[in-house]
Amino acid sequence: MKNAPDAQKLRGGYYTPQPIADFLARWAVRSTDSTVLEPSLGDGNILVAVTEALHDLGAAPPDVVDQIFGIELDPDEAAKALRRIEAVLDGCSPRHVHVGDFFGHAEQTLFETPVLKGTLTPTTTFDAIVGNPPFIRYQNFPEELRSIAVHLMEYAGFKPSRLMNTWLPFLLISSHLLSENGRLGMVIPAELFQVNYAAEARQFLSDFFPRLGIITFEKLVFPDIQQEVVLLLAEKGGETSGIRVVEMANLDELATFNPDDLYAAELKAMDHSTEKWTQYFLSQSEISLLREMRSREGVTMSGEILDVDVGIVTGQNKFFIVTKQQARDNDLEPHLERIVSRSAHLEGAVFSASDWFANVEQDYPALFFSPPQQAVDELPEPLQEYIQFGEAQKYHTGYKCRIRSMWYIVPSVWIPDAFMLRQVHGYPKLILNDAQATCTDTIHRVRFINGVPPKVAVCAFLNSLTFAFSEVTGRSYGGGVLTFEPSEAESLPIPLRGAENLDIKLIDEHLRNNDIDAILDITDRVLLIEGLGLTEEQVGNLRNIWRKLRDRRINRKHSRRS
Repeated sequence: MKNAPDAQKLRGGYYTPQPIADFLARWAVRSTDSTVLEPSLGDGNILVAVTEALHDLGAAPPDVVDQIFGIELDPDEAAKALRRIEAVLDGCSPRHVHVGDFFGHAEQTLFETPVLKGTLTPTTTFDAIVGNPPFIRYQNFPEELRSIAVHLMEYAGFKPSRLMNTWLPFLLISSHLLSENGRLGMVIPAELFQVNYAAEARQFLSDFFPRLGIITFEKLVFPDIQQEVVLLLAEKGGETSGIRVVEMANLDELATFNPDDLYAAELKAMDHSTEKWTQYFLSQSEISLLREMRSREGVTMSGEILDVDVGIVTGQNKFFIVTKQQARDNDLEPHLERIVSRSAHLEGAVFSASDWFANVEQDYPALFFSPPQQAVDELPEPLQEYIQFGEAQKYHTGYKCRIRSMWYIVPSVWIPDAFMLRQVHGYPKLILNDAQATCTDTIHRVRFINGVPPKVAVCAFLNSLTFAFSEVTGRSYGGGVLTFEPSEAESLPIPLRGAENLDIKLIDEHLRNNDIDAILDITDRVLLIEGLGLTEEQVGNLRNIWRKLRDRRINRKHSRRS
């Protein structure tokens, strides 16, 4: 994925490693007369590789100049790319390299003037489209270009989010420019698999392309931007349908990989939905097992028994979350409440008052500054002094603080029934809140609904089925941590039958000893075998699914460079 240091430019295919450029060209270009588009030309690495692939197939330079098309916003980079391509073509110059932005060029010359939404019709199609589209977050997506991209996407039938990254419209709009049997190969961030703003894209790709291929890497191939990427290989035409996933160690392995070997990988059926694609790292039998479990009688969706919300957002934890010593030094008592500020402070299945006191004694930030909702000059003198200290540190100028009428009063402070980990390393966890504490937004707050007994829910949450689904429901960006938004936390299947027979004290003890396997041996038998009627083989497969996806996620944390 391109590092785009200049946020005001949609810069093209900079720094595309040669093995990636060569592979995309070899996979996408299949005949001497193939027409090829690179919508974000950049330094020309990919289109140079395309030119060489056409040459190797026997295409003559005078013909190739009319077969390759490139678009690049930066005129200097476009000129460099042209010179490189000319060197491959014995001095012949490509006739179709356009200097300008892709979206504007596409709107003006590559598509008919849109009349009705859902009717984006190309005037020109290409046999292959290859590229490494720019990766620029929505905050830095230039508005004049984003407006054109949104316009084209809407006429293509999409409902684009303003939160989308630039790679998404490059991918979706380019797809509409493919010929009937065309191929598209692009470098795409792995977030395609997981983020909500790409949900519509996932469904579109599975519907639009009969066959998809994904190549992933154990090590980061763009370590400078710490972004996990995949190679997306999409094909139109043909009878067979599904998705293949190939995992490689690094770019050295890609350099020796024959594009035809992609088709030796297992073809997995697509579900043609907005579901996340993490599931496709599994085998077809494992995917089928998960789909069967989701609708199995006796499985309850977590949103039916849990109301999950973010923890409190202080805007300045340094000011609002204090240790026992800080509270004494500033004379903040009795204007303090119990709080949990880190998930590591929640060790067991139950967070008790004694656990909270232990955190306080270990000098953890476990006290929340909560003054009366009064003007500063009406508060006790120690509180006035502490607030004045905060203002001297300019804590009140942070966005979350300055939008409040009283910056030192944190809104939406309430005591949850339980906590849920927002960021997970090994496995997700639901923790009963017996300490009557609240928590920061590093942890989710949970209310139990519809009459479920709290201890039953906490015990039932720990099982191989829920764990397996957590890996395909949450999201991980290559850093080894699995993250859950509240809506995702409410989308986990939980088996409740028999959970009343589980011993929360025993489970709590095992959790504090970090013996999750001992817990799963107990809960899987009670909840999955006895409660749902699963076989030991099915339960073993569910646990293996969880371990496989968990280990893949965690291992990427330690594999930073190729």
